[in-house]
Amino acid sequence: MKKIISIIGARPQFIKHAPMQLELQKHFKALTLHTGQHFDSNMSAVFFDELNIPKPDFLLESAAGKPHGAQTGLMMIDIEQICLQEKPDALLLYGDTNSTLAGALVAAKMNIPQIHIEAGLRSYNREMPEEINRIISDEFAYLLFCPTDQAIHNLEKEGIKHDRIFKSGDVMCDILRLMESKIEPYNGAPYYFVTIHRPYNTDDLDRMRVILKTLNELDKKVIFSIHPRTLNILKANAFDLKSYSNIEFVPPSGYLDSISYQKNASCVITDSGGIQKEAYMLKKKCITIRKETEWVETLENGWNTLVFDDVTRIPEVLQRDLGQHNPNLYGNGHAAKEIVEIIKKYI
Repeated sequence: MKKIISIIGARPQFIKHAPMQLELQKHFKALTLHTGQHFDSNMSAVFFDELNIPKPDFLLESAAGKPHGAQTGLMMIDIEQICLQEKPDALLLYGDTNSTLAGALVAAKMNIPQIHIEAGLRSYNREMPEEINRIISDEFAYLLFCPTDQAIHNLEKEGIKHDRIFKSGDVMCDILRLMESKIEPYNGAPYYFVTIHRPYNTDDLDRMRVILKTLNELDKKVIFSIHPRTLNILKANAFDLKSYSNIEFVPPSGYLDSISYQKNASCVITDSGGIQKEAYMLKKKCITIRKETEWVETLENGWNTLVFDDVTRIPEVLQRDLGQHNPNLYGNGHAAKEIVEIIKKYI
């Protein structure tokens, strides 16, 4: 039986990995390598329990909490050793994290076929580490699975054209289809759901003060699922969280809690990539505190709006009407099965 090692390390990858692992293990010896990039239990272990997927076969610890270069390098050392030991027929990578980059470079140097799920995304902002990770991973991938036509077009613009590029839909549709029925009805007061973690928002303290002040003055309660890194920055700089009486700060949520918060919210406000997409799938208005988005399709008809230079525009954007919604924008909820059928033909 052919052997595939899936490399994961961060919250979005655990979610994408769930439907893929369930399909892969039917046809391959499907092993999972967790790089430890997200090591907090609320950002990691809870997803394996909640999504009912096997615990990782390999769990790395050396790279957690390190700067980008050190983290990627340490991951590469450990991934290489595991590949020498296991001799996989392919490495499967998700998205755009440092874990993805480390796996892509090891695969390229060891001549191991690399499968890239969520290929072709581009923000066209090379100041984002994720953009560099995407470009390199796509350049060396053997099989590229793109969630949208735009992603395929992005690859073609970069000269990546061959018969191993596939429009697959998005595996996050699969897991949402499986889990959405478990969301409990909500009859409480209306609220906005917020996540903010990107350094250009959190590390600029004046900017962060304006964001919090704006959220605190909104017309509905705010539930802010606060990333450990964001919380540490606020505490280290003497932000008095209790002074923001309209904001309820809650720990990072597991997948079901996260989609429940989004499903029941009046609007989602975030700087995350994946949550923009989840909000669209859940038919929720989203405001993204970024200059750009990889998920440009979500901007159509007002379902997602970019607000960066002037975050005080958030109240005005909240009042805008929405246009038509495309329920099949990211596929039919069976992407993992279709992807594995293609992998079987090539690996």
